[in-house]
Amino acid sequence: MNKKIAKIAMLLSISVVLALIESFIPLFNMMPGIKLGLANIVIVFVIYDLSFKDAIYISILRVILIGILRTGLFSISFFFSLVGALLSVITMYLVKRYSKLSVVGVSISGAISHSIGQIIVAMLFLSNINIIYYLPILLISSIITGIIVGMVSDRLLNYYKSI
Repeated sequence: MNKKIAKIAMLLSISVVLALIESFIPLFNMMPGIKLGLANIVIVFVIYDLSFKDAIYISILRVILIGILRTGLFSISFFFSLVGALLSVITMYLVKRYSKLSVVGVSISGAISHSIGQIIVAMLFLSNINIIYYLPILLISSIITGIIVGMVSDRLLNYYKSI
């Protein structure tokens, strides 16, 4: 049990560091809601290597820690991240469990659901349904970033299985 807790703590740390690094890359800060999602490499890994419950824990703790360190706890950015992360993990788990999609397909589904979660939060917080028109831009970027994260995750999982 202690080995598993240590592994989860290490993976949480890696996900926080990746999220912090990504927040300082100017390319991903140009359009609201569009990020590569490097921390999701860890989440995909956890869904395949550990469990859904562990992926939920790591996602929630990462969002809280990034909220404390970077975006502000309980800010609108915090809620974008929280809802997006939860919807993403739930979707990835369900797609992994009930479909024959590859790791890349699972990652794309998570990225798309994260964007949908962000739009829902934006519509609720800003009381403006017209924000839905931003969804196609987010979905296109989600497919691209989901492919990248999925490919890296797949390679990481294959490497991990080989050692």
